[in-house]
Amino acid sequence: MKAPEFLEFISEINQLDHHQRTVLTKALDQLEDEPKVFDLIETIFDSKGKCPHCSHTESHRHGIKDGLQRYRCKACKKTFNALTGTPLAHLRLKSKWLDYLGAIAESLTVRQAAKEINVHRTTTFRWRHRFLSWIQQDRPSALHGITEADETYLLESHKGERHLNRQPRKRGGCATKRGISDEQMCILIARDRSKQTVDFVTGNGPISKIVLDTHLKPILDQDALLVSDGNPTYGAFCKAEKVSHEIVNMSQGQRVTKGAYHIQNVNAYHHRFKSWLDRFHGVATKYLPNYLAWCRIMDRNHNLTPEQLLHSALGDFQYLTVT
Repeated sequence: MKAPEFLEFISEINQLDHHQRTVLTKALDQLEDEPKVFDLIETIFDSKGKCPHCSHTESHRHGIKDGLQRYRCKACKKTFNALTGTPLAHLRLKSKWLDYLGAIAESLTVRQAAKEINVHRTTTFRWRHRFLSWIQQDRPSALHGITEADETYLLESHKGERHLNRQPRKRGGCATKRGISDEQMCILIARDRSKQTVDFVTGNGPISKIVLDTHLKPILDQDALLVSDGNPTYGAFCKAEKVSHEIVNMSQGQRVTKGAYHIQNVNAYHHRFKSWLDRFHGVATKYLPNYLAWCRIMDRNHNLTPEQLLHSALGDFQYLTVT
């Protein structure tokens, strides 16, 4: 804007009503957030500094587009910016990202977040799963010492899909089969006494030894002692893998065995996860890993900031501290 036009704009500010001044103030605040977002994105990229196409570490600057520095790889000659190859590539409205991540930190619903940051609800839904995509990777590589493991179940949901291979259910519907069946999704959660937690969506129906071999075996440390309920699947797994095992017979009212072994931590985590999930009024099964990651990061970090969440969404987890 040229100087005469700017002066004319300033002279007309006094004619704005209260609502218009509020809108203008919010717009100016968002403009202040945009450079901050760009700085954070570039800082995260500088800590890695690799070409997303070939992982080469040497590149040179290649102009600026849409506020972000572009680079040209010296090896493959392809150009990229700090968001290329990430789930956040091509997302717009960067000035609203920190406000939206604040809504994530507060566990707001899609409509609440849309109203809070003044965007359409489909935008906040799309952003939710783009921002949570890499947060799934923020999990411990191993569990140590006394480790509790137990599974919980949620009714399988095809929410949002246009073509179903069964009759649609009303919201809050129940399974047609009694007990645990292929209508339910199994979620395996393991947690050690230092509150390190891993979770897996293992598929339909009861848990099996193959599931434990696939998911639990790689993350159990050699010195781990697995504590579970009386499900014989855990016993068969521990016997085959020579893992120390303690059983808490919940069906007989047992809560603690040998004065130290229980699964109350993991069961309490199940309760917190399901209570937290209720606010979303049912989620599609295909998005369950994202919600598990969201709950896990919230449970481990009680004072998350939007800046920390942006680091995590771009795969930089060192800024997350346990509180």
